[in-house]
Amino acid sequence: MADRIAIVWNPSKTSREDLETALPEGAGPVSWYETTPEDPGRGAAGEALAAGAGVVVAAGGDGTVRAVAERLAEEESEAELVIVPLGTGNLLARNLGVPVGDLAGALGRAFGGESRAIDLGWVEAEVEDGPVSRAFAVIAGFGIDAHMIVETDEDLKSKVGWLAYVESLGRALSATEVVDFTIAVDGGEPEAESGHTLMVGNCGTLQGGVTLLPDADPADGELDLLLLSAEGVGQWLDTLRSFVWDNGIRRLFGGGDKARSAETAAHARARKVVVELSRPRVLEIDGEDLGETSAFTITVRPAAVRVR
Repeated sequence: MADRIAIVWNPSKTSREDLETALPEGAGPVSWYETTPEDPGRGAAGEALAAGAGVVVAAGGDGTVRAVAERLAEEESEAELVIVPLGTGNLLARNLGVPVGDLAGALGRAFGGESRAIDLGWVEAEVEDGPVSRAFAVIAGFGIDAHMIVETDEDLKSKVGWLAYVESLGRALSATEVVDFTIAVDGGEPEAESGHTLMVGNCGTLQGGVTLLPDADPADGELDLLLLSAEGVGQWLDTLRSFVWDNGIRRLFGGGDKARSAETAAHARARKVVVELSRPRVLEIDGEDLGETSAFTITVRPAAVRVR
């Protein structure tokens, strides 16, 4: 028997008519579940699973994909995830090789093809609105990445896409200060560190082919850490050259295969990370601002969801 296919779609990113037009010929019946601004996909995915879906399509941006994946993992469902990337970043899709800008190509994966199990990261934190427990598929942390999300002009983002994040970079740099914190890795003793940015990643590649975490593998049962501590113009130029030029534009156009790490960057790997900050910082997951926190815990859930 063929899998029951459910499509969870974000109406702010596409229309049901466009999705129906992109379905393969002779695809057969599918069920439809619309997201809302208040619920980007968790509830819709839950309804789809309750109705017996064996394949759940997340048609939307990173927020929709994250929410659907989170619900599948929480339910420990055997249903497989299909990503139809329609957002600004489409980060998980890019890291998994899902077609971006090809609606029919991405949607066609719901009706055939192999699946692979991938890990999810899980964040536990106390923010202004209370405790949160959220999954992430790509990256979580505080610092310049979080500030870029907060500072990005939404009108500009809707017009030029991911390039809007470049425009916000200058404001993010001025808003990001070095902060002292402690970090405990895999149950070890807390160690004192300082930096302006800490990223914990399940995947390592961002828009434009920029590689922040060159060793990150979403199926290895571990998370990759990146601590940035650049201060002053010279160090910032070295950091930006490393991530934006050497590990981004240059590699994208065939100018180099090996990712380069800036001298102000420290890398590590872990299955669990506990962080306590001396001052509250904005915590971000997969492009979503969760609010300010002074402490958070991140763990990996190996093989949490299967993706076609």
